[in-house]
Amino acid sequence: MNEDKLNMDIRAFLKRFGVTAQREIEKAVRDAVAAGKLQGTETLRARAHLEVEGVDLSLTIEGDLHLE
Repeated sequence: MNEDKLNMDIRAFLKRFGVTAQREIEKAVRDAVAAGKLQGTETLRARAHLEVEGVDLSLTIEGDLHLE
């Protein structure tokens, strides 16, 4: 196994996920505020689930997103 290649691929995947997820969350929150579904002062619970096929990995990470 090439540890360096694996590490680089993991980092590239996580960067792509992080950038895309942040952009989509920001857009969804802005749209919800504009539509009156949120006031912009809430704390939203976020959950991300990661699975890797071929290995026994299933990981869920949760956290709060404070709009104010």
